[in-house]
Amino acid sequence: MPKALWWEKGVRFECQGSGKCCTSRGEYGYVYLDLEDRRRMAKALNLRTSSFTRQYCTQTKGWWHLIGPDKDCVFLDGARCTVYEGRPKHCRTWPFWPENMGARTWSSEIKSFCPGIGKGRLYSKNEILELLLQHPED
Repeated sequence: MPKALWWEKGVRFECQGSGKCCTSRGEYGYVYLDLEDRRRMAKALNLRTSSFTRQYCTQTKGWWHLIGPDKDCVFLDGARCTVYEGRPKHCRTWPFWPENMGARTWSSEIKSFCPGIGKGRLYSKNEILELLLQHPED
């Protein structure tokens, strides 16, 4: 019999606007982008997709991601996203990323890092699964 998911009954989350999810917690600070994300972000900035990609993106191991001068997202201004309506799936699905959903990771890292955990509406198991499916496999 498969082991039950710790989040089987759902998880409460509501963004508190801290901007913490827009800064790197460790070695990697990549915000991954597919073509749809690059198109959406380019539109938010009134740029052509090709111009946006040249100016703000690079590839590592075949994956497109944002580039920036430091561990903060280049579109973070204070604690606010300057392209919020055009933000990529990577940002739209926080904190429901595959690497965050292990019980130990969630309780020891994510819960203490993100002030929105445990607050707001209850995301059902099915909603969480839908968000997880938006992430490409490594």
